[in-house]
Amino acid sequence: MTAQMIISVFTLVIYLIIIFVFNNARIKYAGGKVGTVINLILVTVCLLFVADYVVIFQSFVGVEILDTIRALFRTAALSFLAYGGAKVADS
Repeated sequence: MTAQMIISVFTLVIYLIIIFVFNNARIKYAGGKVGTVINLILVTVCLLFVADYVVIFQSFVGVEILDTIRALFRTAALSFLAYGGAKVADS
């Protein structure tokens, strides 16, 4: 196993733990500001997950395009979190 493969497996486990924990919390704390923040975190983590694992398509798409897609998904995740956090803080 290469170092990149070990890192990918480790981050996959971390992503799955985060999604599992926050999904259970979303069920417990449905509604209100806490529920909204949990949903913001879940969407952000899912977008970051897609950004990290877009490398799967490396054999089909060029490296430059993959880097662009990765940057777009990371920017979308952080923008979604910032905008949603501002909306929650405003209400």
